[in-house]
Amino acid sequence: MNKVSENPLKNRTNGEMSFMVVTALFVTLYLVSNIMAVKVISFFNIIYFDAGTITFPFAYMLGDILTEIWGYQKAKKVIWMTFLCNIIMMLFTQIAVWLPSPDYLEGTAVAYDNVFTYVPRIVIASLTGFLLGELSNAWLMDKIKAKLHDKPLWTRTIGSSIAAHMFDTVPFVLIAFVGTMTTRDIFMMIATQYFMKLGIEVFFGTPLAYAGVSFIKKSL
Repeated sequence: MNKVSENPLKNRTNGEMSFMVVTALFVTLYLVSNIMAVKVISFFNIIYFDAGTITFPFAYMLGDILTEIWGYQKAKKVIWMTFLCNIIMMLFTQIAVWLPSPDYLEGTAVAYDNVFTYVPRIVIASLTGFLLGELSNAWLMDKIKAKLHDKPLWTRTIGSSIAAHMFDTVPFVLIAFVGTMTTRDIFMMIATQYFMKLGIEVFFGTPLAYAGVSFIKKSL
């Protein structure tokens, strides 16, 4: 019996759809993380981190999938596109702050202004950390894959993130929060965010990366 060959057009369509979905989720998670980062969470006045820390590692996980499936060059294009989307969000939310609001909605306007007047600083901090962290993450993952191509996926996802989360976390916290928090709290936030991001990626992001890579490869 002759084996039925795969339909190359179907594989191409599946590949394009998978790339579009991963890219859309990647961009969305970064935009959401920037807005969530306005809120600082504290436990016992010892542990400090911004709320965006919860979602940020999942964006890294999607970046790992992009690099693993489509390579560093394509991942880099998505990273720069996400950079542009963040700038667009910053510009238009700031324009909305400047526009007038009716008196009977003053409470809503003040709440909006309190959040999005702060967002530009958060976004600048995030963009700096984003470019340093995400580009280094994709580059390191690609290099590790080239040298240790026969090793399991987690060696690439976790190995690249150990350095990349530091490149992201330190500049983000310094730019976003210096002058608004004490020096002690700044250092506590850097340490907390770094280990939280790494922990979330190890225990949640990497298993999801395995599932995502496996699913996409099968669909291709």
